Amino acid sequence: MKKFSIAIVAMLGAMTSAQAHQIWIEQADDQNAVVRFGEFGENLREASPGLLDKFVKVAGALVSAKGEQKAEATKTASGFTLPFKAASGDSIVAEDASYPLYTTKQQDKQITGWYYPAARYITGFAAQRPKLVLDLVPTGQDGEFKLFFKEQPKAKTKVTLVTQSGWSKEAHTDEQGVVKFDMPWKGTYVAEVSFNDRTAGERTGTNGAEKYDAVSYATTVTYLNANGLAPIPAGPAAKPSPAR
Repeated sequence: MKKFSIAIVAMLGAMTSAQAHQIWIEQADDQNAVVRFGEFGENLREASPGLLDKFVKVAGALVSAKGEQKAEATKTASGFTLPFKAASGDSIVAEDASYPLYTTKQQDKQITGWYYPAARYITGFAAQRPKLVLDLVPTGQDGEFKLFFKEQPKAKTKVTLVTQSGWSKEAHTDEQGVVKFDMPWKGTYVAEVSFNDRTAGERTGTNGAEKYDAVSYATTVTYLNANGLAPIPAGPAAKPSPAR
């Protein structure tokens, strides 16, 4: 049992390294919301053909005063387009709960991992309830978020706030799962958080039941700040990874 636990820890370290990418949601003024995959702070957006083709089913929901509008996203060459956009007061959540399982060998044991990417887009800091498995939601105070895992507050967890210029700041959630950031510049901010759950389980895949040994959750929340100082310019766009 001890050797197996060590193998799980080693696998989770590999998962964190291999799955450093995350998804986030962008929304232009005249376009619907788009789910991107890559590294926001490095101005890297993966493409198809390429790493976008690993995704199985990106689905999202527009959350408004009228309720929820759920839909699957449509893959393009640079992301996954949703059939709606968030107006003031709305939010959007998206995820791919069917991302392919993968295996790694540790100490003669084959360990199966599940990468679970998710994202949220907010238009303001009005308090919201969690909807994703690992969810970072606004609390009602500017710049303040609360982290939930399976609808329970998640304490002492690192959250990183980044801009497309590469500026970033780290903070940890408190005992109630709350974390707060200053946002000094105008422009888009993405808060990133991840959590490795070492609980084994089973999910329904395209070919039936699929067992896994651990899950690597990665979630972001995007906010466009309309106030503040002129933003630091982003660097040149990074080249997408080749198809694998």
